[in-house]
Amino acid sequence: QVQLVESGGGLVQAGGSLRLSCDASGRIVSRNLMAWYRQASGKQRELVASITRAGTTNYRDSVKGRLTISRDSAKNTAYLQMNSLKPEDTAVYFCYADLNTQSGNVITRREYWGEGTLVTVSS
Repeated sequence: QVQLVESGGGLVQAGGSLRLSCDASGRIVSRNLMAWYRQASGKQRELVASITRAGTTNYRDSVKGRLTISRDSAKNTAYLQMNSLKPEDTAVYFCYADLNTQSGNVITRREYWGEGTLVTVSS
């Protein structure tokens, strides 16, 4: 059973910083993609940043230059360093992972979501 657990959310003033972590546990063979999504109140969930197995990163335009996604492959952990935060960054941030897991001799590819961590940026 794979679990994604986010941490690091909280309340911060505009211009401040936070670092989110996503710890993936379970019989993980490899990571195809890890990403961070966010969902503000009353809005649809949107992709914030992603990182592929090869280390290629992708960001939505509104966070480029302020948010940085990274990973620690040895720990199956992804991070989102958030700098120069703005009130419009306020949302629940979700970790997403496209993983290959093993059960016996069978390798299965599936998508997983964490339960989310709340980031609130005050003006």
